[in-house]
Amino acid sequence: MDVDPSAAGPSQPPGSDAHEQTQQADAVVETTTTEVVQVVPAPPPQETSESMDVEQQARLDLAAVAAAPPEEIMATQPSEDQPVDQPIAVQLTDVGSVAIEAPASNTDEPRREDESMAVDEPESASSVIPVATQAPAPLTANQGESQSLPSQLANGDAPVPPALAPPPSSESPFLVPGAQPPASGPETQISSINTNTNTTASLPKTITRTGFVYDMQMMLHCQDGYIPTTDDVLDSGEGHPEEPMRIKRIFARLREAGLIGRMKKLPIEQVTEEQVALVHAPGHWDKVQGTEFMTDEFIQESKHYYEQLSLYVCRETAMCARLSCGGVIQACLSVCKGEVRNAFAIVRPPGHHAEPDEHMGFCFFNNVAVAAKEVQRQGLAKKVLILDWDVHHGNGTQRAFWDDPDVLYISIHRHDGGRFYPTSDFGALDMVGTGAGEGKSVNIPWPCAGFGDADYIYAFQRIVMPIAYEFAPDLVIISAGFDAAEGDALGQCLVTPPAYGHMTHMLCALAGGKVVVALEGGYNLNAISNSSLAVAQVLLGETPAELGPLEASEIATEVIWQVAKVQSKFWKSIDVKSCEPPEVNNTEQEKPVIGIPDLLKIHRAHHMFTKHGLYQIPLASSDLESAFGGQVICSEGVYEPGVLVVFIHDFGNLRVETDGVSTTNVQLENSYLLDTSDTVVNWVKSSKYSLVDVNILRQFPTQYAQGAPKMVSKSGPELEARLLRYLWDNYIELSEAENVVLIGHGAGCAPLMDLVNTRDVQGKVKAIVQVAGMHSIVRIDPNNETRRAWFRKARLQVNQIWVPETHSVLDDERVRRRLGDQIFSTSKAKVVDVLNHALPEIQSFVASKLPTPLVEPEQAAPLTNGHAEVEVDGSAAGPSTASAAPPISAA
Repeated sequence: MDVDPSAAGPSQPPGSDAHEQTQQADAVVETTTTEVVQVVPAPPPQETSESMDVEQQARLDLAAVAAAPPEEIMATQPSEDQPVDQPIAVQLTDVGSVAIEAPASNTDEPRREDESMAVDEPESASSVIPVATQAPAPLTANQGESQSLPSQLANGDAPVPPALAPPPSSESPFLVPGAQPPASGPETQISSINTNTNTTASLPKTITRTGFVYDMQMMLHCQDGYIPTTDDVLDSGEGHPEEPMRIKRIFARLREAGLIGRMKKLPIEQVTEEQVALVHAPGHWDKVQGTEFMTDEFIQESKHYYEQLSLYVCRETAMCARLSCGGVIQACLSVCKGEVRNAFAIVRPPGHHAEPDEHMGFCFFNNVAVAAKEVQRQGLAKKVLILDWDVHHGNGTQRAFWDDPDVLYISIHRHDGGRFYPTSDFGALDMVGTGAGEGKSVNIPWPCAGFGDADYIYAFQRIVMPIAYEFAPDLVIISAGFDAAEGDALGQCLVTPPAYGHMTHMLCALAGGKVVVALEGGYNLNAISNSSLAVAQVLLGETPAELGPLEASEIATEVIWQVAKVQSKFWKSIDVKSCEPPEVNNTEQEKPVIGIPDLLKIHRAHHMFTKHGLYQIPLASSDLESAFGGQVICSEGVYEPGVLVVFIHDFGNLRVETDGVSTTNVQLENSYLLDTSDTVVNWVKSSKYSLVDVNILRQFPTQYAQGAPKMVSKSGPELEARLLRYLWDNYIELSEAENVVLIGHGAGCAPLMDLVNTRDVQGKVKAIVQVAGMHSIVRIDPNNETRRAWFRKARLQVNQIWVPETHSVLDDERVRRRLGDQIFSTSKAKVVDVLNHALPEIQSFVASKLPTPLVEPEQAAPLTNGHAEVEVDGSAAGPSTASAAPPISAA
């Protein structure tokens, strides 16, 4: 056919030679020197055999188009005076898929289901979303031969993908700006393509599309005597659940929703023995291939053997298994190479139960495992995340990567204590991998049926996504079984299509969006179709459907907490505390929760009373009582003449052993409280001193805070400082004890020095000891010269400061000169150890500051409840049985 090179708009009229040539059955593709594709009226489509794959016929007919240099076809608007039956000029750019459609007539008659199709581009072409004309019509195709399906599958069941025809709206994201859909016209076909590349027209930006894998030949794997489930049946019922209509229904649902036209079909190559050997044992390939040569009699005889493995076979089984595995491989390769943005592999039979040396559970080759190994072998991805949300545990996939550090396998499944298929403990939460792969297997096992959207989303937020982000995969493969969907009789769970969409949406944020969805299980035909639709919509960039208010079940939160405790040993991002289930309280009163500090306070008050005969001092201030109630205790002789030791200290060391790193499950038998205040109390009692013991219950550090001040002028924690001032005003100053010793331990040093700076203590206080540990030191008030001189006078030397030898204050020469011989150091670091190490010298220092007794006092009477005789204002309510004055002795 000759084409006028000057034609830039409508081509030759119907009466020309070109119009006559269109009466031929085959489309003719020619190269011209213009930037024009002529689309002319096509003859009525020829009848095709029922067993013919219509899409394959069209692909054979348009082989010449596919062989042309990859360019995009963009429709331009015809001029107003152009008849609707005239050819339409089409500009060439970078080809994606070609879709040429036109109406059979100008009527509004509905389009037949087989009147449109998409034509695949060559592999070298960039993937784009082309513009198609309005009102589809079939492409004329030569008749060819293809493998016929069984009669049960061939009667009109062959799905035909629709044309890539977006709605005729100027707002459609797939229309070229300014272009309008062409007017309705007769059926059309491609007549001529110009390959001249010297075009000055502006080219649109190439958009990478979502790919899909689908081949009807995978429906050939079926049971003997299988009768296809009709379209009005939602569940396959009592028949074998893994039936051929599963993939047909999914494909049909995507086609009905217009998604197939927006996706790129990827070619399938059957998996090779070399690829299978990346995962499976050498004899496994032969085991599967042997089914191709089985006689009908042998298939019947071996039926019981395969049923024990939850399998059925026919002579087409091996071919379908090769296609299924090869399809997932192709999807992964196309995504990793950037040929498509992401991909959906609509394949069967599934694969995640197939172990390296055994086929089982409807699975023959482990599709996703082989695909992951293949992309790693080709160097297209190093780290691969496999997320398996099939309701059954993917035992085969987990075993394939049990010791592999570069493949992270996460499975959310029913486990039922090992009673749910595949009925083993391999899917338990403590199955984490071994060797280099330890921590790379993450199992979230539901203990029963009935888990739904809130539980799955909660598992994703608390476990799946934190670990996935920390792993940072190069490729994400979803083992997408939809048998946890609501309505599936095998899974008996309640996950809805929107939840599947949200889970897919979260995973698409990983690996730069390189996500492959590979079909696994799912046996309710309606549920898997709608769930697949929700997933495919997200892959195409749509926002997932909104979910209502979600609240995870109590069982789910408990499972997630247990999983978090196990996985926190391997993943820093797992926050065990945030995964703790809420406390259950069936009463209307306050929750029966008692804090650890409260328990320790109760313990200490009881311990000090039973062992040392010390009693609580009431605090009139409500806020002080709330903070320190029960933590200020004293001996009976606190108001008597003699020596009064005021000991302000931390609680001690609470040593706790947990089940693992960053967990909160305390091993009580290996946890204990190291309370060194007993040592000081024993010394005070043995020396016949009176005692006021103040426990401020503060945490204390083991190293100096970075950037913190080395000296804090005149200030300590306000609440603790108020407590010390209150005790001085109401008890210590009113006491007849003329010799007061102040000992601060750990965080107690700061309020002690605040008391020294704010009260006139010089008349009573004979010695001050600070066991500071790694805490900051509060210095004497520099603005009070009298107190400062008393504190620093070498002749008196009332103060001792004990710090670890690594304390930063020792590095400050100016501070050391100011403190002079008041500061002492020890090799111990923890404040508890500093006190124990320095106590003998502290005892000697205190004894040296106290006056020598002239008369040995009588032995103190037995201790009684003197606390009941002390009022808040310090007045005596009754006689005391304590001795008049305790003896004064050296340590």
